Amino acid sequence: MKTNEGTLDRALRVIAGLVLIALTLTGTIGVWGWIGLVPIATGLLGWCPAYTLLGINTCGLKSAK
Repeated sequence: MKTNEGTLDRALRVIAGLVLIALTLTGTIGVWGWIGLVPIATGLLGWCPAYTLLGINTCGLKSAK
């Protein structure tokens, strides 16, 4: 797996995921908030399967790992 997410992209994904889960735990939104686990996982891994399919790379490195 090549890294295809940049630092800002990864941070925003983790923050968005945590917000969704927090909203679910407080009862503001329903169980759909658990979808926040996906952006957390992709943010921590640095790899997004959708980016791979679409040919997107926000990493900024020419030769990503």
